[in-house]
Amino acid sequence: MITCSGFAARLLSLAMFIAAVAMPAGAFADAEGKRLDIYFIDVEGGAATLIITPAGESLLIDSGYPDNNGRDRDRILKVVREVAGFERIDHAAVTHWHRDHYGNHASLAAMIDIGTFWDRGIPDALREDPQFVDRIADYRRAAENESKTLQAGDTLPLKSGETPLALKIVTASRNCIPNEGEPNPFAKLHEPDPEDDSDNAASLSFLLSFGNFRFLCCGDLTWNIEAKLMTPSNPLGRVDLFMVTHHGLPSSNNPVLVLAIEPQVAVMCNGPTKGGHPRTLATLRKAKSLEALYQLHRNVELKPEEQTPAEFIANTGTTADCQGVWVKASVAPDGESYTLQIGPQGRPRTFKLRDPGTR
Repeated sequence: MITCSGFAARLLSLAMFIAAVAMPAGAFADAEGKRLDIYFIDVEGGAATLIITPAGESLLIDSGYPDNNGRDRDRILKVVREVAGFERIDHAAVTHWHRDHYGNHASLAAMIDIGTFWDRGIPDALREDPQFVDRIADYRRAAENESKTLQAGDTLPLKSGETPLALKIVTASRNCIPNEGEPNPFAKLHEPDPEDDSDNAASLSFLLSFGNFRFLCCGDLTWNIEAKLMTPSNPLGRVDLFMVTHHGLPSSNNPVLVLAIEPQVAVMCNGPTKGGHPRTLATLRKAKSLEALYQLHRNVELKPEEQTPAEFIANTGTTADCQGVWVKASVAPDGESYTLQIGPQGRPRTFKLRDPGTR
């Protein structure tokens, strides 16, 4: 026989269950997990990286290609709203002024609240983009002409908690943080490329730390600026998770950077025919520290044995039939381990941090 008090307790338990089910995923994770989540959103060879902090803040770095019937915008909104469970983007950053990186900041702002816009500063014109003046006008309107400029050495103001969290800018507008630290044993591998006068070389680079965990995202930073950052010394130390620079193109991913940071896991935001270049893949294979390489796309122009194994590739077809599957990294509350997962049904693979004393 159920007593009145027992019945009430069951009603309360049922109500709590319903509330938990109905609660947005981001709020539930924030209340229980205190994890740091990083979503690599498929934007067909552009870039869009969503970071959700344990404090419940959201940061979107880049926003994919414009147009295409809102394809990339809608993929970002789906991850923000339906996967992460948020109805606001607290911070939206632009690594550099190429349309596959800031193409949807304006259209996103029309559909979801964005708190603060961050960039490297807005130039008057861009040699490689005749439509830049029109594109940047949309961005200025979305940011209400109040975007904030980041410089090398700045720290983006994210809330920290019991496990310390910080996000440092290590390159901006062709400038780098001071070249301090242990000597880089790979410095002698640098062979200069011709000077890159495109905006790729001016990319913002983000170094995120959460406890002992460290994640590096360099936008489309190119060869010579990578060397400027990393020679003769290594100011970054060891990195656990590395977002392969510039979609895996060979004008970036200088071995003086890739090998020196000793990545444990790398994620390549390439497209079916953009990025995932054999030279970059060869450099990554030389990194003895690397335990897993994830690709957002299979490079349809390469043989299977020339790229990462199929189980580490999120999307295997062409753009025409692509489902836009994302890759997610999720860092434990203490910052001592993390998982990588492909899409909502993917099997999480766990990686434990290496001895911090050797960083």
